[in-house]
Amino acid sequence: MDERTRNSVSGQAKIGTAVQTGRVEVLNVYGAPGTPEDSLVPHQMPPDVRHFEDRDAQRSRVLDIAARPRAAGRPLVVSVTGVHGVGKTALAVHLAHRLAAEHTYVVRYVDLDDHRPDGGADLADVMGELLRSFEVTDLLEGNPARRRKQYWEQTGKRRLVLILDNIRTGTEITQLLPSSAESVVVATSRQTLYDVEGGVDLELPVGPLEEPHAERLLHHIVDDPRLTADPASAAELTRICGGLPAALHVAAEWLRKHRTRRLARLTAQLAAELDAKGVPTVEAVWDAAYQDLTPGAGTLYRLLVEHPGPWIDPEAATALLGRGEDEAEDALDDLVRASLLARERDGRLRLHDLLRAHAARRADRERRAGAGTEAAEGRLRVIRWYLRQAQRADALRAGPRMTFADPVPHLPDTPDTDFGITAADSEKQRKAKALHWLEAHRLALHDCVRVAHAHGLDAEAWALCEPLWTHYMDHPRLTQVVNTFSTGRDAALRAGGPLTALIRMRCQLARPLWEQGRFDDAATELRLASAAAETLGDGTRERKLRASVIEFRGLLSSARGEWAAAAADFEASGRIHTEIGNAYGAMLQTYLLGKALTELGELSRAATLLTEAHTQAEATGRARLTARTGFALARVLRGLGRPGEAMALYDESLREARLSESLREELRALDALAELAAETGDATAATEFRTAARAVRERGGGLTEPGEASASSP
Repeated sequence: MDERTRNSVSGQAKIGTAVQTGRVEVLNVYGAPGTPEDSLVPHQMPPDVRHFEDRDAQRSRVLDIAARPRAAGRPLVVSVTGVHGVGKTALAVHLAHRLAAEHTYVVRYVDLDDHRPDGGADLADVMGELLRSFEVTDLLEGNPARRRKQYWEQTGKRRLVLILDNIRTGTEITQLLPSSAESVVVATSRQTLYDVEGGVDLELPVGPLEEPHAERLLHHIVDDPRLTADPASAAELTRICGGLPAALHVAAEWLRKHRTRRLARLTAQLAAELDAKGVPTVEAVWDAAYQDLTPGAGTLYRLLVEHPGPWIDPEAATALLGRGEDEAEDALDDLVRASLLARERDGRLRLHDLLRAHAARRADRERRAGAGTEAAEGRLRVIRWYLRQAQRADALRAGPRMTFADPVPHLPDTPDTDFGITAADSEKQRKAKALHWLEAHRLALHDCVRVAHAHGLDAEAWALCEPLWTHYMDHPRLTQVVNTFSTGRDAALRAGGPLTALIRMRCQLARPLWEQGRFDDAATELRLASAAAETLGDGTRERKLRASVIEFRGLLSSARGEWAAAAADFEASGRIHTEIGNAYGAMLQTYLLGKALTELGELSRAATLLTEAHTQAEATGRARLTARTGFALARVLRGLGRPGEAMALYDESLREARLSESLREELRALDALAELAAETGDATAATEFRTAARAVRERGGGLTEPGEASASSP
């Protein structure tokens, strides 16, 4: 055994507790490695509400039942139900803070509306967010069934308080239940959850605050002597707010803005609007705050209903308004001051659903009054802004590749994002930051595709799918991607051209389909793509696309285990790439053909092809492909009875995996080295490698049993 391999297994330095803090508003504590909780941020949830009023009965019931011993089984499930704006999330977060203070819990918060840009929530994506919070990153399972097992393993290790905000069905709770019976799940929903498997342990219906509590909350939010001096008007104001905390916050900001006006005059103004217009009670509060906005803020407020995704990006808001960065900043500030726009966790901006509906009504009034193009123009600007940034991020992350959409030019009066890149960043850091931007804005980008298609912006809809392909390859979210790429395909079809775009959309849709196990649907897309590709001309670009379609067809056959068909397609695709002088494409097909021949048992030919691909990858400096071709070649050499050469290649793959900090590749190499060491009779080395592989799985949160990526004998 090579001593470099034996000595390459490293441990972890033990450190004390490091405290990182800027202003003491957020404190991140990083503990020394030990138990699973030691290396994690223990509490990831929004801050507790500053002013909490009433709900004593609900709070006491939860704390009481959580303190009781529970028999082995599933976690305690608490549902918090009520209408929009009544304070469901505030109560759930408050309960989590109380439980964390009184007991030893790890706390996690997830908003399911962040994972449902259109329709049902992607529960595998939700599990992915939670698993990443447990520091599972590179070893995060892509297959939904295995990811669920991984979720059970991770949640079974800890006492967890899990806040599931904006649940719509009981099935969503059932699928996301932690496996530890000592855990507590607090779910918020607008309706009673009748369909939770096994039922809900404790139901907490939340209604509007009664008037004394609503008045006290208003006093807490705004310390205004007028409320005490004129209790009758204060009571009238709280009545108009309907006991909804969301409305009381807006009313408080309205009072702050008009500090010199008599309270009776202000409440009379609201009451008159109620009588004159017959609007719902709280609507008068929203309208009063809206009427006090500056013109720019009023316009932006109406346009925010066109902003894609759940969070408001300030740069995208600049594009939406279309009046330059300064005016957009002023408008956002005005909206936040008026409590018509909330600054929530991580400093992000969000438009409350109640206010989104109100903004939509105000926009509809403006449209009927003659401002009919305002929404359409803002919608086009913001979609094109997102498309431009996604194209720029794609170019940084993936470099030159086959795309068919024209680059979006710079938008007037709207700055581009810098992705957080600095002049000192390395190329690797620049790529990572571009990918981070795509990940952080994925909900908005996917929503842009839906909105663009719904409003006839077909060219923008399918063009957005091109950079989303780059993101998908690094962050597979199958349900969301299938929906988006299906929309992209439909947009390309309806747009009537270019044909190359439709072919590309069908291919890119096929992959997540077959990864979902929908092989027949994927085959249909590729059959239609192949037929269309045959009608293309003989230009280099068209032939390259034709070769790509054939490669996708081969990959589908590989996924089905139809290796003879896969080999034929990889060989055909490789010939086209060779004819057009695309060296990289030819090398990739050589590698894929070598893997297919390995599965067919043609080891001698596979060895020749994989040696060729490995040599070319190494010569062109493609480190990742060098490691992969080397790994595939090592497997063949094992089958040919050449263990020494195989060991050297596995060792090379291990070193490259550690240099690139890829736990998945490191684990695959260690598993293969352990198997090979056992085959050659080196029991000591085999034990070392298995121990190292186990440590990688534990460190990265991987499943305890070897996964599908593990090496196996040919």
